[in-house]
Amino acid sequence: MNRHSAIAIALFSGVFLAGFLVQGNAALFVNATAFAIVACGTLGALFLCYPAADLGAALRVTRNLYRYPPPTSNEVIHTLIEIALHSRAKGVLALETVSGQSTLTFLKRALALLVDGLREDELAEILHAEMAHFRQRRAQIERMFRQAALFAPAFGVAGSVVGLIDMLAGITEPGVILGSIPVALVSPLYGIVAANSLFFPIAEGIHAKTEKELLIHKLIADGVAVIGREPNPRRLAIMLESFLTPSARTLENLSLNELRERLREAREGGAARAARPLSRIGEAAARART
Repeated sequence: MNRHSAIAIALFSGVFLAGFLVQGNAALFVNATAFAIVACGTLGALFLCYPAADLGAALRVTRNLYRYPPPTSNEVIHTLIEIALHSRAKGVLALETVSGQSTLTFLKRALALLVDGLREDELAEILHAEMAHFRQRRAQIERMFRQAALFAPAFGVAGSVVGLIDMLAGITEPGVILGSIPVALVSPLYGIVAANSLFFPIAEGIHAKTEKELLIHKLIADGVAVIGREPNPRRLAIMLESFLTPSARTLENLSLNELRERLREAREGGAARAARPLSRIGEAAARART
């Protein structure tokens, strides 16, 4: 779990625990029956809506969401610039070695297609189709959590109704009434908390990460297509950094001498230099992709 997620969980937990403890009746907020109604009802509805395999995929995406952040745009741009230098020094076919060293699956696939000699329009068609299917899969998973956020409060209300019915059934017995009131009151609380502190945040997190990864994929697709033309590395740097905010651009202001120095270094140790930025993206990026 990354630091940002840990802080968010600490804030959520702190607010609720403080609210429970300030009132001095924390035990009243813990009710197994209310929890069972909300949890089992929500899970049961999800299993009726989606296959178990899709729910398993949603759990894996959620795990990766908080454990493996995607590579930054700057890392990918630097990697593509180094690949362009390597290609210009040794030719496009030399990228087969670079493709084998890459741990970013989408980049590895794009380089392999380029080495296979596909035309630029064919390469773009395949990569953009993969991006579209990736977006579709992630949208389905995001929808699962949004549906769960709708189900949980509904079953909280159902738990409240169950508690009220129990109260009516035992209206002449004070013990039954006292046992039913917590179920009636705590069930909606559980449903609302689960929806707004668990399911909705996860859905938004998946959406945000998907947008970031699609930007990375777009960078790779456009960058690899340009690398196939063997362009001037400075032109490639300017084109790729157009994806970034002006304050994040670090390559477009490189002097011609600096670019020549990079090109000379690439000719002397092209494969080794191309491998280093690929390793910076690393295993975390490969795991982050689903």
